[in-house]
Amino acid sequence: MSRVVLVTGASRGIGLAIADRFAALGDKVAITYNSTPPSGNHLAVKCDVTNADEVEAAFSKIEGEFGAVEVLVSNAGITKDGLLLRMKEADFTSVVDTNLTGAFRVAKRATAGMVRARAGRIVFVSSVVGLLGQAGQANYAASKAGLVGFARSLARELGSRSITVNVVAPGPVDTDMTRALGDEKLAAFANLVPLGRIATADEIAGVVTFLASADAAYITGAVIPVDGGLGMGH
Repeated sequence: MSRVVLVTGASRGIGLAIADRFAALGDKVAITYNSTPPSGNHLAVKCDVTNADEVEAAFSKIEGEFGAVEVLVSNAGITKDGLLLRMKEADFTSVVDTNLTGAFRVAKRATAGMVRARAGRIVFVSSVVGLLGQAGQANYAASKAGLVGFARSLARELGSRSITVNVVAPGPVDTDMTRALGDEKLAAFANLVPLGRIATADEIAGVVTFLASADAAYITGAVIPVDGGLGMGH
């Protein structure tokens, strides 16, 4: 049965791959973007997740076109890397505001309809960095680690309403952003991974769509690493 799916931060890369996967399953898919509207057939809504008014407007538009959001994938995120002693406070707070507080904003707005329907799926896209840490990414790691505690708290709050809340933690993924690092850095990343390669965006998307499927109805509060073994044991 076709569902209403919202994927935030889906103009490209992992987010767009997730949106395409849901659309291929027959779902009605809305995506948010912050600056450049993506190509494709998804309902694209401009939304800065750091702005509560824009989040409200995006949901209102989606509800007007499709109905209440039944599956939320919170994927929007940014990086502003730097060593702690050189990191500006604004760089720390802006990353946390986008990656963690932004997830709070969209989850809170989506949850109201899910509670009324007594059904729903929420998936947060975190990172292996949130589990392992990474020098120069204290702000990013903190925001992605925070998603785990947030998701598990929501899983306990919302479980009685048949709403599942889970986290996917990707390792290095082949996207436009990572390709810009160059072949040498990509090869170095691959050498750290037990499987000896970086993931495709579609491999991340497959796990996200599984968590939103009927087969995953009894999975909630889980953190699923999709990292080729990089974060093994975490």
